Amino acid sequence: MPQAQATAGLSAAGPLATEVRGPVMTVGINRPHKRNALDDATVLALEDCFSAIPDGVRVAVIHGIGEHFSAGLDLSELSERNAAEGMMHSRMWHRVFDRIQFAPVPVVAALKGAVIGGGLELASACHIRVAETGAFYALPEGQRGIFVGGGGSMRLPRLIGVARMADMMLTGRTYTAAEGLAIGLSQYLVEAGDGLDKALELAARIAGNAPMTNFAVVQALPRIAESDPQAGLLMESLMAAIAQSDQEAKDRIQDFLAKRAAKVKPG
Repeated sequence: MPQAQATAGLSAAGPLATEVRGPVMTVGINRPHKRNALDDATVLALEDCFSAIPDGVRVAVIHGIGEHFSAGLDLSELSERNAAEGMMHSRMWHRVFDRIQFAPVPVVAALKGAVIGGGLELASACHIRVAETGAFYALPEGQRGIFVGGGGSMRLPRLIGVARMADMMLTGRTYTAAEGLAIGLSQYLVEAGDGLDKALELAARIAGNAPMTNFAVVQALPRIAESDPQAGLLMESLMAAIAQSDQEAKDRIQDFLAKRAAKVKPG
């Protein structure tokens, strides 16, 4: 998406660098001196960002400023906590990453360099993940004497399975970008330096969808997939009825029937 299409200037007052480019909002984790490790200020800034998405934005893209997406929890901030304090800190991360997973718009992650620990948990909360060839994935919590606390034990097994996640945590195994694509950690793999451009390309395509369809994919699809089959089918029928009753959907169907819309083609 050309820079000329930007409708709001770059804002980097805190740990995030955000920009609105037409219907796409980019959110850059802006702690390159820490390999974009996530401290509390950054996590809470993400909450604020995704709690107040500007009008007109249809897609968000999360990326890392510098050479890395995120090296995970900033261990320099890790203080001694009792069990209750530790649980509440983890629940804060859960609240923020839920805000991303169930944002009112789809979220694309552009991954490069380190995507480890809490950074991988953040990536797993996004809906589409684009990885550059230099990206690598790890869960070093086992070697640090800690456990995942940002929702990874719930989201990552749904992407790669319990056995692979257990292997990563028990042995410190890392996955390359190509391996991550093969097992489901990303859906796209691009050359080094092309990750954000590819994410913006996909975001522009997503922004062209009917907003109600995008909302249904983000909000209803994961809940349907996790629900009792009959309850899920009922939710599907309700969502289908709501989506097709939207005026934009009616206009798009008429365009297709009148041969004004492009047909689906291979590739």
